[in-house]
Amino acid sequence: MPREIGRKLIAQNKRARHDFFIEDTYEAGLVLTGTEVKSLRAGKANLTDGYATVDGGEAWLINVYIPEYSQGTWTNHAARRTRKLLLHRKEIGKIQQVLKERGLTLVPLALYFKDGKAKIEIGVARGKKDYDKRQTLMEKQANREMARAMSNSVRRRGGR
Repeated sequence: MPREIGRKLIAQNKRARHDFFIEDTYEAGLVLTGTEVKSLRAGKANLTDGYATVDGGEAWLINVYIPEYSQGTWTNHAARRTRKLLLHRKEIGKIQQVLKERGLTLVPLALYFKDGKAKIEIGVARGKKDYDKRQTLMEKQANREMARAMSNSVRRRGGR
């Protein structure tokens, strides 16, 4: 019986969705040390500078910041160490084929606990140009204004 049921979000990489078009996503397990898990349970991690690679038939997570556990001793972990991702061999092969295409990279999108186990959502991403980023922001703002106008019109009708 797992300690926890469901999904508990630890960290999210909002910058990745702003800087990249996410074409496909995968859920992967992480190989972690004990102090890393304790630090994650405290809700501390940063995915903004991280990325993943496939090397020698294995997937690796690079440059993701999990701070040292405050009550750890000499067994504490390095904050930005390279961590192995746990994926099926078919998924790794598929990712490797896709990454051969120019302009694609593997970025971490979210780090969370799922039924008590640390998982990371990684996405195959293509970089956005500046005009794409502006277009995305304008669409988001237009949708927000439409939703605001709709809620205001509903309130006005309900208030009469």
